[in-house]
Amino acid sequence: MTPSSRKRPAKSGGNASKVGASKTRGPAETVPTSAQPSKLGQVAAMLRRPNGATLADLVTATGWQAHSVRGALAGSLKKKGYIIISEKTDSVRRYRIESAG
Repeated sequence: MTPSSRKRPAKSGGNASKVGASKTRGPAETVPTSAQPSKLGQVAAMLRRPNGATLADLVTATGWQAHSVRGALAGSLKKKGYIIISEKTDSVRRYRIESAG
């Protein structure tokens, strides 16, 4: 048998050099949490304001395109149980979350 035809042993899926290492995270290895809310959270917060928010306000705040903001309103926020109200006054459409009560 030639050396090139010999099969090498399969590597194990685990990390063999860390056998017996602790699997718990220490204080130096904690996962940082985000101090800023998600963009969807920002949208929800803007919609909770008494006057709500315009599409342009939401686009500016998130950096999303208008169709993405409308999709978030119609999809993600409604799936979370929010009732989105759309009102047009003085040729400006404003969106807001219906307050409970």
